[in-house]
Amino acid sequence: MNKQRIYRALFICVISINITFGQNNSETTLVSNKVDLFSDNGILPIKLSYSIKDIKKKTNDSTYIKMDLLYMQDGSTYKPINVELRVRGNNRLKNCYFPPIKLKIKKSTAKNTVFEGHKKLKLVMPCLLQKDKNDNVIKEYIAYKLYEIISPFYFKVRLVDIVLDETKGKNIKTHQLKGFLIEDIKHVAKRLDGNVYTRRVHPLQQDAMTSVRHAFFQYMIGNTDFSQAYQHNVKLIFIDKKIIPAPYDFDMSGFVNCSYAVVSQIQNQKLNIESVRQRMYRGFKREDHIFQQIRKEYLDKKNEILDTLDKYELIFDAPKEFSTAKDYILSFFNVMTNDKKFNSKILKIARKK
Repeated sequence: MNKQRIYRALFICVISINITFGQNNSETTLVSNKVDLFSDNGILPIKLSYSIKDIKKKTNDSTYIKMDLLYMQDGSTYKPINVELRVRGNNRLKNCYFPPIKLKIKKSTAKNTVFEGHKKLKLVMPCLLQKDKNDNVIKEYIAYKLYEIISPFYFKVRLVDIVLDETKGKNIKTHQLKGFLIEDIKHVAKRLDGNVYTRRVHPLQQDAMTSVRHAFFQYMIGNTDFSQAYQHNVKLIFIDKKIIPAPYDFDMSGFVNCSYAVVSQIQNQKLNIESVRQRMYRGFKREDHIFQQIRKEYLDKKNEILDTLDKYELIFDAPKEFSTAKDYILSFFNVMTNDKKFNSKILKIARKK
């Protein structure tokens, strides 16, 4: 084992206890029955066993299958918890080897476990059997963590190390995967003292500051695969008489840069960019002072954003994947600090309808 792999192994041991977010000792236990699933920033080891072929064939939006999920309870012992599991999503489900998963856990089953209080969870896994599969998951996870810095209206996420025993007839193929769990939207709304808003409403009728903050974020990560109006990869929450966007699913972004990512289409028309690595601002026109205030917010948080990125560097399998991702975020700040670029790439591009 070379020095780089030794350092990475040591780092993963440390990060499994705490990713250095300044938590106190009671919060840094890997898994504690008294700690909420998302209040611990350590990586949670889990084990699953199923046939990918069967789960694609036998489950859908309303049909689940029952199985045990094993999670590490005290840093050394796996504990089983009965869950219901189904496939979810559209694009990933069609194109991925590992289908994205939705978990459902009964209240009585979750009691006195790290999952207590969470009835439904999404599990994001790698898409394809490719060399960069785990790094892509880490980058998407980081995107969620960056939005936490930018807005208080976010989905909580938790990194997991997955041992997946894929049954293939009489054989079992074991996969070592990175993944992450995503908080359910109803849990998000309850945590924020709001309600899930399901009706369509034009972005210009949504809260102006939050909408621009959100649009800047999507531009920062190079994501055009969303719609606030049609709630595509965006959920709406009604809080204090305001309609607030909360984004999710960033795998099609230039920041993640998955091999299967394609430029988004709006009403069957491809956007005027050649690749997902090209940014295109998709936010709507607002008063200039709002743009300038949000611009200042991002610039003020630049160091925090970059520091957060750096915290995950050593869990990447390929150092180049990390450096490319960081360079991509730095290129966003080149636009933010340059008046000419800011005007041409954001202010003049902002949509009017």
